[in-house]
Amino acid sequence: MVTLPGLKDLIENISRERNLPRIAVQSAIREALLKGYERYRRAQNLERKQFDEDYFDNFDVQLDVDDEGFRVVATKTIVEEVSNSDHEIALQQVQDMGGDEAQLGQEVVLDVTPDQGEFGRMAAMQTKQVLAQKLRDQQRQMVQEEFQDLEGTVLQARVLRFERQSVIMAVSSSFGQPEVEAELPKREQLPNDNYRANATFKVYLKKVSQGQQRGPQLLVSRADAGLVVYLFANEVPEIEDEVVRIVAVAREANPPSRHVGPRTKIAVDTLDRDVDPVGACIGARGSRIQVVVNELRGEKIDVIRWSPDPATYIANALSPARVDEVRLMDPETRQTHVLVAEDQLSLAIGKEGQNVRLAARLTGWKIDIKDKAKYDYAGEDAKFAAARAKYTPEVDDLDEEEFDDENQEELLEEEIFEDNNNDDEE
Repeated sequence: MVTLPGLKDLIENISRERNLPRIAVQSAIREALLKGYERYRRAQNLERKQFDEDYFDNFDVQLDVDDEGFRVVATKTIVEEVSNSDHEIALQQVQDMGGDEAQLGQEVVLDVTPDQGEFGRMAAMQTKQVLAQKLRDQQRQMVQEEFQDLEGTVLQARVLRFERQSVIMAVSSSFGQPEVEAELPKREQLPNDNYRANATFKVYLKKVSQGQQRGPQLLVSRADAGLVVYLFANEVPEIEDEVVRIVAVAREANPPSRHVGPRTKIAVDTLDRDVDPVGACIGARGSRIQVVVNELRGEKIDVIRWSPDPATYIANALSPARVDEVRLMDPETRQTHVLVAEDQLSLAIGKEGQNVRLAARLTGWKIDIKDKAKYDYAGEDAKFAAARAKYTPEVDDLDEEEFDDENQEELLEEEIFEDNNNDDEE
């Protein structure tokens, strides 16, 4: 056995520092030692053997934590004549070792541990490098298993440090579990947030990475619409009880211009006639929506009533502007004209087009805001009619030659049927 002084303390320390169970640490050490043994064997390759990728698959490492050491064992097949001593052992040799009942083709496990001094400095360095990699892999696997089912949920996060434009945060999956690092990229941050060290935020777990890239595996967001949905569901009991449902959300957390603030439009509905879904989300004197607004650092939020009627839904979505008329110009391409009074034009469009842009995303319709006083009904109708005619495929009259015998028989039967009907009327 090759002794490893301090092995027990090493396992305890790694387990505590990296938040890994002891069995996972032991597994990583075993794999690292096996790689170290491979390095040792390759260095001792006096016969110049060709070591394939799976050459050492029959080797294993047995870790002895109590005695603080390890052994290398090899599973070998019993043969009459040995051609590869790493994989085979002669029957006579097994019998000489006391295996009188051994038979050809059977497998035996043998101790092939090198001497303490033979393991070598290079093999020890290889073991150290592989151990570090295996521990990182174990950590990534633990994080993946712990957070995979939490994708799409909201977690509490604490600011740790800053890397380039990203904020590195600490999150935990449940009470008592160790914290794990998560990345909040620039595009997922809110402009009004103050990301100072140790500040806490609610974040939306957007993705759990499965690759081997460096850095945090967890990608979190403060700009995702899912965060708004969670905050309302957490604050409005009617949503939690499924009396009120959130139908659609359109959010612009990072507007294209710094002169425009973040804004969200959320469409809600209910099947209970006695419940006002918009009022339920806003709360008495705005108490409920104010909690959401505060968490989002003052983001403007429009709660509107969803409707199965597209015209009504579009009019509601353009809140707070007053809409006079919604004309569904082309339902197939989902184009609509919304007519408003002149004093409502800027409100309906919004600052730098934000209000109409969010309304279009919320409803799925292309919305054109028009001044009702200057709107040309006949001209716009003619324009859309011409556009539809342009893209409607023309149907050519079919020649009689294109009909087969069966079609001709059907037409003949129709003519006879019509003639009979005419005779009866006469």
